Amino acid sequence: MGAPEIAYRLRNSARSLLERLGFLLANSPPEPSGRAGHPWVETFPSDFGLHKQEYVSRADKVLNGSYEIFALPTAKLGFPPRWNKDPKTGTEAPLDHGKSLNYRDETKVGDIKYLWEINRHLELVWLAQAWLLTKEPRFLDGSRTLLDSWITQNPYPLGVNWASSLEHAVRLLNWSFAWHLLGGDESELFSGEEGRSFQKRWQDSIYQHCHFIFGHLSKYSSANNHLLGEYAGLFVASTTWPLWEKSPLWQKTAMSGLEKQALHQNAEDGGNKEQATWYHHEVADMLLICGIVGRANNQEFSKEYWRRLELMLEFIASIMDISGRVPMIGDSDDATMSGLSLTRDVYRSLLSSGAIIFKREDFRLKSSAADDKTRWLLGDSKANQLSQVIGSNRPLPIRRHFPVSGYYILGDEFESENEIRMITDAGPLGFLSIAAHGHADALSAILSVGGQEILIDPGTYSYHTQKLWRDYFRGTSAHNTIRVDGLDQSIPRGNFLWSKHAETECLEFRESETEQVWTAQHNGYTRLPDPVTHRRTIKFDKTNSSFIIIDSLFCKKSHDVEIYWHCNEECTVALENSVAMITASNVLVKIFGPSSDWQVEIVKGSSAPPLGWVSREFDSKKPSPTIVCKGTINGTSHLETTIEISKSERVEPL
Repeated sequence: MGAPEIAYRLRNSARSLLERLGFLLANSPPEPSGRAGHPWVETFPSDFGLHKQEYVSRADKVLNGSYEIFALPTAKLGFPPRWNKDPKTGTEAPLDHGKSLNYRDETKVGDIKYLWEINRHLELVWLAQAWLLTKEPRFLDGSRTLLDSWITQNPYPLGVNWASSLEHAVRLLNWSFAWHLLGGDESELFSGEEGRSFQKRWQDSIYQHCHFIFGHLSKYSSANNHLLGEYAGLFVASTTWPLWEKSPLWQKTAMSGLEKQALHQNAEDGGNKEQATWYHHEVADMLLICGIVGRANNQEFSKEYWRRLELMLEFIASIMDISGRVPMIGDSDDATMSGLSLTRDVYRSLLSSGAIIFKREDFRLKSSAADDKTRWLLGDSKANQLSQVIGSNRPLPIRRHFPVSGYYILGDEFESENEIRMITDAGPLGFLSIAAHGHADALSAILSVGGQEILIDPGTYSYHTQKLWRDYFRGTSAHNTIRVDGLDQSIPRGNFLWSKHAETECLEFRESETEQVWTAQHNGYTRLPDPVTHRRTIKFDKTNSSFIIIDSLFCKKSHDVEIYWHCNEECTVALENSVAMITASNVLVKIFGPSSDWQVEIVKGSSAPPLGWVSREFDSKKPSPTIVCKGTINGTSHLETTIEISKSERVEPL
């Protein structure tokens, strides 16, 4: 940390201490004055195009106390739930002063990801949607019960739900959506004396949320998606409820912060600097929601803001394969900003909304249809315009190289059943000094053929708990690259902190009618007593659909080397004379290792050490076949791997 950050953190510590002593708090919020802002959309969608019964069923599950939370498909929490009880471990977090409570301590709070997830109140939006679509009283009553119980069980400023500004912000986003879906100022929730009393309680909590976020922004080395999310929640809240003297200051601060961070956290080529595709989606969703809410309330963001969002969608469209899959690069916590959608097809949803807003035919072609979330955000009339978006005439993939973010696309016949798409990584470890959500994946390669995932990034699995697995999934051995002497390219120091960053650069990216060539290198192993520089060149030959991968290791002495190729869990992988045969549907991929005297093995579902796993959802993992080539080099060496692609004849595993 530099001196300014140290000073900032000392001020924050002093503020937290004063708050603990009862100062600088918002114990008695001022009386609200005026009316709420306009809904984000002029006319809410009807049940046309929406799966009405699915919304009703989802809301009824909440009323019946059944929740789906990460690896718990049917968590029985009751209604209302105990908001400070971890659904996974059953641990009841204490009502200590929130900012002083160590939410990373499993013995005190359990698994904080599970506890916080239900407190984000996506389920309140589900109840509000069901109410709007049916007008059935149980959903309106349930909304009141849910909110009232939360305010009662989470007295300001006590407990883990008064610990994190980002959690406050996401909750405010969902409160805003629910407020308007339930009828806004004229909602039946607020009728009569009891209703007006409830409205005051809710608005008091909204004020306290805004006051908390404004006083505890995540700046300096923590200024990643958390800061953007905090600004997003503060902006939407102060725009939805411009009811207090401080509301204009909150709105101005948040809008200015969003403008700055939209450009600072997202590269000019459209990639998000955290080097994590799920967080790329989350940030894009934040910017989209704030832009839509702002427009509806005469708070227009700059052209630069909207252009950066458009570029972020270009990035998504470019790395998405013909089946709509986006690689699981970097961290993912499965979080979504709102409860508007029934599905988790988040990338296509963003492209669907983007196609309409930016009038991009290429986005429309990649999104395929107007999803429910797009209808909720933009309304039926605009969503129905999706099929009419034409005229951009851009080739697909939209872009092949992202030099700032460090991603490059090799392959042929894109957007067809014969598509070959390889994504290579020459990007930085992550964002800012802590690189919180980056993985040690320098020079990795991800391959899909005809929409079939072949070589994958295995995902994330865990965050705050299970350190062994946290370190594995973000380590080098969990990526399609090389490990030297059993070490990671970068050195982890904590669950969201890297103390040593491998620095990566792209040296070449060129193509001709028949060949494409990409070369990049990193210095992660130059920290060794005998420094090693890893340079990887990938050549794609379009005439025979093959890749030649040359891994050059520049050094002077002997080193143990492992080359990893992680396969989709649905693939069948077998060895024939040290050649790895990968089959998936009608695709056959052969991987020829660097030398006949190297050891080649297939590992699937190993726990000691961890290897051969994929995590498609947070806190859930499945065995998947991983090809490992092991050998020893003596001084500078050039290791050649060939990947051949053809139609398959089913190969049974050995």
